[in-house]
Amino acid sequence: MYPHARLLCLSNYAGKLTDFWSNSSRCIHQMSMKNIVKTPLICGQPTDESHPHLVMKGELVPGIQKEEFTIRRRKLMESVLSTRKDFYHVIVIPSAIRQYMSDHIPYPFRQNTDFLYFSGCLETDSALVLCGNSVDNFTSTLFVKPYDLQSELWNGPSTRAECASLIFGVDDGKTLPQLSEFIMSELKGHKNCVLWYNQKQKVQSVVDKTINNAAAENSIYLDDSLVDHCHKLRLYKSLAEQRLMRQSCKIASKAFIEAMMSTKPGSTEHELYARLDFECRMGGAEYLAYPPVVAAGNNANTLHYTDNKQKIKDGDLILVDAGCEYHGYSSDISRTWPANGWFSDAQKTLYEATLCVQKELIDMCQARPSLDTLYEAMCFKLGKALAAAHVFKKNVDPSELNMLARALCPHHVSHYLGMDVHDNGTIKKSIKTEPGFIITVEPGVYVSKNNIRVHKEFLGLGIRIEDDVLITENSIEVLSEDCPKEVVDIEKIMSRQPK
Repeated sequence: MYPHARLLCLSNYAGKLTDFWSNSSRCIHQMSMKNIVKTPLICGQPTDESHPHLVMKGELVPGIQKEEFTIRRRKLMESVLSTRKDFYHVIVIPSAIRQYMSDHIPYPFRQNTDFLYFSGCLETDSALVLCGNSVDNFTSTLFVKPYDLQSELWNGPSTRAECASLIFGVDDGKTLPQLSEFIMSELKGHKNCVLWYNQKQKVQSVVDKTINNAAAENSIYLDDSLVDHCHKLRLYKSLAEQRLMRQSCKIASKAFIEAMMSTKPGSTEHELYARLDFECRMGGAEYLAYPPVVAAGNNANTLHYTDNKQKIKDGDLILVDAGCEYHGYSSDISRTWPANGWFSDAQKTLYEATLCVQKELIDMCQARPSLDTLYEAMCFKLGKALAAAHVFKKNVDPSELNMLARALCPHHVSHYLGMDVHDNGTIKKSIKTEPGFIITVEPGVYVSKNNIRVHKEFLGLGIRIEDDVLITENSIEVLSEDCPKEVVDIEKIMSRQPK
């Protein structure tokens, strides 16, 4: 018996091995009666060999087994087949490409999440193609960048086409320049073809041109509803995804606590931004999931305030909306706290009214409502809570409360959460939630300085409280529960801040 050689995946490019890499047999197992020769299998992303502290045995990306991606591809093929059973289906999902902020200076690369979800590939300039007419008779082909010595000198190694099936579990690997010929062959070799491609989000011009040319030349129907099928599958988080989301929320929650403890009048919003970013990265996250809102005082009434440069004054409330991306999965948390560590009477009144509504909405999630149902409930509950707290100058007719609540909270109360912060954008908010969904619950109250309906002590205050909620089979789980939001807890934490 000849033993299989162990595959060694290198993450760093070594110029002195150039001649070896160019050898076409670099992915073949070397076998010998006397010695087992380890042949490096070049990969453009971390593996269990190159990064054992990140990727465990059997995982393709941190936290997710290779087999899970195979299951996802099968489910996608099953989903599109349900629309046209007697057709041959060709599905094309491109990767993202590297974007540049200026000449030769790239932005941090972030993968197209649909491509990542079905391939597990973190590389640029690639494409995944699924072809078949049944779930038991379809192929998966990953197209990757052709070998380019100069590119790898600057950007590091990329996966060789001949290694793609071993690394990613697909049926075959080819280079991206072969995509056009491959698609043409598939379309011409089968009758009644449907070509699936997301025309709404053109992330890679080379692939886009190839697909549109192939469809036109072969008079093939190009169905751009592929994204709907992708997002329906992504709605349901697997146990592995739930674990990643849970950890993403834990990291962000700890960062919020550290930010609260470091807050002091006279510092700046930018310093809190830096603290959040630092703590998330030190906790294991790759980066923040989105530009955070760090809004002191009246800045909180600008919903997407991301300037984050103002001085923090004694007596300010600070609204922070931030989250981190941990191995491809995003958290999204909002908290509001006093700059000096103590809520004033007016701040506490408005805050506790908002918090009471938020906790009631989270409890509602156990009944698996739609996001729109949560929003309607928020408007009703928030109006009543603010009236009961005597926020308005005079008694308000109950019929007006809903309208006033909508004016004071002009955004929706929930969105889907996952690989993207506003995940699965094509999924309507009118559908009922189901086990495996992860959503946000984020009521807010924003009182501009020129609001004539509220008492003056509330003018200029902006509050948002947001948690991430997993719908489970029997209940719910607040993934961000480690992030304090009770007044007593926030004030206790802030009393421990360094002097």
